[in-house]
Amino acid sequence: MTPPPTAAPAGRRRAPAHGHDHGHSHGLVDPSITRSRAGLRVVLASLVILAATAAAQAAIYVATGSIALLADLVHNAGDALTAVPLGAAFLLRSPRAERAAGYVVVLTILVSGVIAGALAIDRIVHPLAPDHLIALALAGAAGAAGNAIAARVRLGGGRRLDSPALVADGEHARSDAIVSVGVVLSAACVALGAPVADPIIGLAITALILRITWASWTTMRAGPHDHDRRPAAT
Repeated sequence: MTPPPTAAPAGRRRAPAHGHDHGHSHGLVDPSITRSRAGLRVVLASLVILAATAAAQAAIYVATGSIALLADLVHNAGDALTAVPLGAAFLLRSPRAERAAGYVVVLTILVSGVIAGALAIDRIVHPLAPDHLIALALAGAAGAAGNAIAARVRLGGGRRLDSPALVADGEHARSDAIVSVGVVLSAACVALGAPVADPIIGLAITALILRITWASWTTMRAGPHDHDRRPAAT
């Protein structure tokens, strides 16, 4: 037979079953802090990528004067700046601030589309063919590559963190990669003797930006999938 357990000596208390009773998280970081740090890493990485892309395009725009490139440049610069409200929201660890930042992203996309459209219309009224077509094509290729990388970073982070704001921004960047291909097409059309194609492609870019605006707005209104669709506890 197993002998009965012996009582602890007087003045000594039996240790808790898990050997600790300190009221802390056993060295683990609070989940909200972990999410905040991960979100900031995603935002900063995409900011560096898009800022470098916009800087390269700005240098080439000075040499070429392409309105299609300028439309893409304005859009990429605005896209890079959306990192500011998103980064602040993750730093504050506030779902409300994160959602508000997502709507700022949508507004930024809309404003960049309006500016791009105005520039394209002005160039149709006052035609001016772009120069240095090889450099222009390289700028479009740089925009496509930069946006594709930024989209991968943002979409991956947004899905891991269940962040509609990051997903919207990632979808935005992924579509921007296609927009940047339009700059390459503009250079090809001008080289073939159709300079009017440059502002027309600028208008097409504007239309796509407005479509991106609607898609991003829809993503933001859908909200976090895991939280909104989780069954109620019984």
